[in-house]
Amino acid sequence: MALTGHGRRAADWFVGGVLVMALAGVTGCSGDTDSTADKKPAAAGGSASAGSEKAGEGEQEGGSPTTPSSAADRATAEGAVAAWVAAVIKGDAEEACLLMGEAATDTSPAKAGSPETCAGDAPQAKQMEKAVEGFRESFTPEPPTDDPKVEAARPPAAGDQVVIPADRITVDGKTLEEVILSNSTGVNSEDLNVNVEAGKIEDAWYVTNLDFDIG
Repeated sequence: MALTGHGRRAADWFVGGVLVMALAGVTGCSGDTDSTADKKPAAAGGSASAGSEKAGEGEQEGGSPTTPSSAADRATAEGAVAAWVAAVIKGDAEEACLLMGEAATDTSPAKAGSPETCAGDAPQAKQMEKAVEGFRESFTPEPPTDDPKVEAARPPAAGDQVVIPADRITVDGKTLEEVILSNSTGVNSEDLNVNVEAGKIEDAWYVTNLDFDIG
């Protein structure tokens, strides 16, 4: 789904406990694209390499039957966010899906992506493949690499729900905001507002929402 004009928002909904999103490109109203070179990447509190993620010791203990088998470290919010961004850039829809969850509401318990919903021919898995392929284009810096290094800044302590802005996430040394802007047309930094939300489910952290606003 291409974004055209101001005030458009992409991808902050769930299907069967899996965050579903799609974005093929970002197109704004302005004819000028503003560089964000003056923004300094924040010190990272968590990092993930798309090809070298390791599971934390005892990670699965105490989990629910739907606890996913992702190899990424979900011990911290920044670790889960970094691993998720790396999975999107790599085009690994199953891994990205396993790193996603849905926070509890008044009417439903918290849910985490599972092998049953994230792999094979499951409807959610097919939706995630399309969604990740769309965001991959916007999240991938030039020149692309097979093993992107992604880091996310440690967020302030805020309970079991945190938000990490795109300018606090780096991909191969560039902020995710810079990368998105470089892959967009007619969008400047003042118009772009991207935040990755993470929540704690069964003592592990998952990406629970992507807030992607223009305008």
